[in-house]
Parts: sequence; structure tokens; C-alpha cells
Amino acid sequence: MESTRLDRWLWAVRLTKTRSDAAAACRGGHVRVNDRPAKPAAPVHPGDEVRARVHDRTRVVEVVRVIQKRVGAADAATCYIDRTPAPPPEAVVPVARRERGAGRPTKRERRVLDAFRSGQP
Repeated sequence: MESTRLDRWLWAVRLTKTRSDAAAACRGGHVRVNDRPAKPAAPVHPGDEVRARVHDRTRVVEVVRVIQKRVGAADAATCYIDRTPAPPPEAVVPVARRERGAGRPTKRERRVLDAFRSGQP
């Protein structure tokens, strides 16, 4: 067995939850094999690079082993090499918080909060 359907492989290695989700992603243009748009029935061979946009995240994997049946997560992880780039670090924005139950802010606290929100020292 040296090739299988793309939608079946995506489902078998647990990149998608169901095979119909994998087929829908392929039909929607969210899956590419070797930088070419792929249909659900496109064959997948060892050495192929698969880019799949799943759950608002782009996964880049290299096919190591072709399987057709869904296997456990540990076995599925051995079927591909994950080459997904690390996500960019998110900027941490400080949030103005007050103690719960502290009541309305005083005039002084309100001025400090307004200055903080507008970005002034």
C-alpha cells in the first residue's frame, strides 16, 4: 500500500475529526498537497507535504507512512512529521481590573483608569 485517498488519510491520522470534515476541507480549498490544491480523492504518497487549514490553524505535515484505517493517537503521530511553524507570540496587553465588589470607582480611581485606557501616563 503506497498511496491512499487524501480525505481518508487526514481522518486516519487524526488531523480532522471525521472523514466528511476532511472531504469538506478539500472541497473548500483548505488542503494543498505539494503546494497544489487537492480534491478529496487525490492520492497521498510518502514524502508528500500536506497543508491543511483545520480549526483556524494551518498544519503543515510531511507524510511518512500511509494508513487507511483510523488508529490510536500515538500510532497516528508516527505517520507524519509535523512541520507547522510556531505561531507568532501574542502581544500581552495589560488589563485594568478592580477588585470584585469594590463598588463604584472614586473620582481619583476613575481618572487613573481613564488615563490608562487612553495610553497616557
